[in-house]
Amino acid sequence: MQGTSDIRAYVARVVIALALAGLAVLLWQLSDLVMVVFGAVVVSVMLHALVAQTVRRTPLSQGAALTVVLLVLVIAFSLLMWLFGAQLAGEMESLKASLPLAWEQFQSWLAASPLGPTVQQFSEQTQSDAGNLASRLGALAMSASGNLTQLVLMVAGGIYLAAQPDLYRVGLLKLFPADRRALVGDALDASGHALKSWLMGQVLAMVVVGVLTGLGLWLLGVPVALGLGIITALLDFVPIAGPVLAAIPAVLLGFTVSPQVGFGALALFIVIQQLESHVLQPLIQQRVVDLPPALLLISLFAIGALFGLPGVLLAAPLTVVIFVLVKRLYVREALDTETNIPGEE
Repeated sequence: MQGTSDIRAYVARVVIALALAGLAVLLWQLSDLVMVVFGAVVVSVMLHALVAQTVRRTPLSQGAALTVVLLVLVIAFSLLMWLFGAQLAGEMESLKASLPLAWEQFQSWLAASPLGPTVQQFSEQTQSDAGNLASRLGALAMSASGNLTQLVLMVAGGIYLAAQPDLYRVGLLKLFPADRRALVGDALDASGHALKSWLMGQVLAMVVVGVLTGLGLWLLGVPVALGLGIITALLDFVPIAGPVLAAIPAVLLGFTVSPQVGFGALALFIVIQQLESHVLQPLIQQRVVDLPPALLLISLFAIGALFGLPGVLLAAPLTVVIFVLVKRLYVREALDTETNIPGEE
């Protein structure tokens, strides 16, 4: 009898392992769809947070509040484009025209420095890789229209999800056995709360970092400071890699003024990132989950390798959701360990 039970348990584990492997293959094949769905979830969480605040402060129903929120967002975006669109477009054109010259001036300065021979030797060794890099950048540019389509689908899906969140939540729970729905529902609520808190905190951090960067670059005399501040704010959504990518054009344009300004721009980014890492992010993490930087870095490369550019952009919120779900569904249930999600009290 005991042997039969052991065999059944073994068979059950094998079936579960095969099912998980099959699910992984399915997710790989449907990677674009997975990213669109999760992106829609992220958009819906942000909209739902704004709708909840509107319902709390006004007598509007949830549907009416969502309509008001969408109208306010559209009007605000249109107003910003009307006020600053032409200036921003000019800044971006100036940035596009200035970067090649900035790169040439940086190379000239670097060649005249004590590091010149070493840099030249390294450049000759890596010259053969330039074609591969150019082709990759070209492929990325060609896929921009596809990414734009995915973005539109994410926004549209997010609006539908925010309009009837309970309907989709109940429908998802019905896919699980009745005796597990309470546990899964609790995990979904916890992950949704963590994602909402992370997004609100991250948006605040992006605004602060963008304003400080734009103002600092303007004081240093770096060209196109407004455009660089906006780019820095947007790229700050991508942890670790985003700030590094944002610093490159700012430092290069700083070298078009003088080496001192270039190094000043580099120092500015270092100071702002230290401020974000030691002041802003701890405040955000207090309300969400304490994600180790190494975990974020690994997830950034892993999810980016699996899902491409959309995976890179959504790696951080996806890591937050997976982290909380693992805590709820594995650490608490399988290990019988109590777990607390900050901000739930």
